[in-house]
Amino acid sequence: MTNVNLKNKIINGDSLRELKKIPDESFDLIFADPPYNLQLKGELTRPDRSRVSAVNDKWDQFESFKKYDDFTYSWLRECKRILKKNGAIWVIGSYHNIFRVGTAIQNLGFWILNDVIWNKKNPMPNFRGTRFTNAHETLIWASKSEKSKYTFNYQSLKCLNDDLQMRSNWELPICNGSERLKKNGKKIHSTQKPEALLHRILLATSNKDDLVLDPFLGSGTTATVAKKLGRNYYGIEKEKNYFKAAEQRLKKTKAIEDDYLDTLQNNRSKPRIPFGSLVELGIIKPGTTIFDNKKKISAKIMADGSIKHAQTEGSIHKVAATILGAESCNGWTYWHYNLNGTVVPIDHLRQRLISNN
Repeated sequence: MTNVNLKNKIINGDSLRELKKIPDESFDLIFADPPYNLQLKGELTRPDRSRVSAVNDKWDQFESFKKYDDFTYSWLRECKRILKKNGAIWVIGSYHNIFRVGTAIQNLGFWILNDVIWNKKNPMPNFRGTRFTNAHETLIWASKSEKSKYTFNYQSLKCLNDDLQMRSNWELPICNGSERLKKNGKKIHSTQKPEALLHRILLATSNKDDLVLDPFLGSGTTATVAKKLGRNYYGIEKEKNYFKAAEQRLKKTKAIEDDYLDTLQNNRSKPRIPFGSLVELGIIKPGTTIFDNKKKISAKIMADGSIKHAQTEGSIHKVAATILGAESCNGWTYWHYNLNGTVVPIDHLRQRLISNN
């Protein structure tokens, strides 16, 4: 296998040819926006007979569904090979291709995690009036295998959505205004994706310094957002004019300062340390008194890591919940201890243990 410099680089070349040069298990995340095979015939016009700038590029045209399927299996097979064992892939498409792509994804052994609907706030109207306005695209998010420990920054997505769980229908505008790359007043790329879409995807399913691949780079949106968010990128684009536009775009892109790139840590990604481990390791001793933050309620620590308050015994969480009359309670933050005259949550002891490991 040819050695390839993969960090923060874009290549002008054929995707399949370039993918074959990449070593196994190289990437943490892949975002793919392959040709949609729209099968448009002739020009699309508005009611006033003016021409609509639609996708009629040669790269989107295939002789048959079989040719398209063969192409799809070829690039997806390479993507699976070069994806790390805990990596994941996103593929975006329309009704013309996404069901065929989804079948290939499952047949090749990826594990589908979600399909996401991108509802376009400002879709192109249906000028002929013969169908519903096509106002969405579908994204498939899949891990390399069913056993992959993929990245999902749940807390960050929740924060992005005003402390509500992020749902699988995303309302975002299409690429427009100053973000849309143009030359002599004409769009450089017919299907340029908005940075907001990639911002959400990379923030949700990758981490700082991860290596992200876009095998159909187009005008460079994936690489641009990756650079901003402190991710490493590698992109492949066959069309020379798109490649040059992406190259110029990346030169103008500035990364966000490193201090502002940390994402909220998921609770499930934190090491699980039972309270009893602190007792076993002698970090806190049996018989020690712990109390709430106002020192009005106290409990004693037992040798097995349980605690006792009056007639109530159990875990730090169960006893705290019983006292509060609640279904559950985080005992790590409810209970405190005395550290050199200062009242400190017992979670301080857990964090100290984590940092020492």
